[in-house]
Amino acid sequence: MTTNWEDIKKPLTPTIVVTAAQVSNGPVIPPQQRLLTYSPNDWEDFVEEWAYYCLTAEYDHVQRFSGAGDMGIDVAGFCDDQRLMGVWDNYQCKHYDHALRPSDVWSEFGKVIWYSYNGEYTVPRRYYFVSPRGAGTSLSRLFSNATKLREDLIANWDKSVKAAITTTQEVLLDSKLKSYVDAFDFSIFDAKTALQLVGDHRTTPVHAARFGGGLPIRPASEKPPQEVAATESRYVTQLLGAYGEHTGMAVTDPSALSMPKLKDHFRRQREAFYEAESLRVFARDSVPPGTFESLLDDIHDGVIDTHDGNHVDGYQKVCAVTKAARDMQITANALITCTNPKDRDGICHQLVNEERIRWTKS
Repeated sequence: MTTNWEDIKKPLTPTIVVTAAQVSNGPVIPPQQRLLTYSPNDWEDFVEEWAYYCLTAEYDHVQRFSGAGDMGIDVAGFCDDQRLMGVWDNYQCKHYDHALRPSDVWSEFGKVIWYSYNGEYTVPRRYYFVSPRGAGTSLSRLFSNATKLREDLIANWDKSVKAAITTTQEVLLDSKLKSYVDAFDFSIFDAKTALQLVGDHRTTPVHAARFGGGLPIRPASEKPPQEVAATESRYVTQLLGAYGEHTGMAVTDPSALSMPKLKDHFRRQREAFYEAESLRVFARDSVPPGTFESLLDDIHDGVIDTHDGNHVDGYQKVCAVTKAARDMQITANALITCTNPKDRDGICHQLVNEERIRWTKS
């Protein structure tokens, strides 16, 4: 048996199947790993976004504090109008290359104690350290033992706290402040992990915009009810008027449609409207605010010249305008990957509902 040395020298080329998205954007990076690449400022942006979208039921207002003089507050969630003087939670953001250690945050404990002691704000209801790598073992143990946390803070006060609270003075642990520390509720302190934040954030309309990975699967739309709903009244009235122009007879009720062509057209237009309404709801839950409204604007801009052209009657106008909507090339809107031709027909009727276009002259 002879050996083909040329074949042996040639390295085997592995078969790799890639998608168009991978070629354009590279491999998908898991959100938790992407967060590790953030700057401290980017990390605070993300935590503020998380609190705003994920804790809306809990807070009346979410505010980010930044820069000098933030008094140890990065992102605050306020439960009432009194804000810092009412019930509130603090999210202290830390973005280090390691899990948080007690030595990283002694001064943060000191700040909340000092500024609440001086009446700058009430003691927060909860105080969370938020770090992409979470709290390390030593700090986590202190969070589970409020008494030990107090003792260790007092022991580290002179070394790590008194000169780090403010740049204008050293904060000595005198008898009055010591009494305040002794009575302070250290059980308010805890930590949030990146995994927790990403899990919450996944349910928000801004998740795909921040982390990529595509939109979630769009649910099937509802079928139109037998009776025309109040939300359909304007575009349905306009459609019936368009049919009247086409037949030369007034049509005031869908049941009066005698032509099979118009009956079928009316059914399809209602289905399209409900399809577009389902897209509106999907957009509200899956993409940043304004995305669906931008799609409406794109459709409007794409059909308005056809809308303003000469048409034999209203029915012919409906057919021409909806065809123009379906034929449009839209590539920039985030929703375009999950839309279908019926959505575009339905969006035309939404535009009628909003009185931006009309099917009849009168």
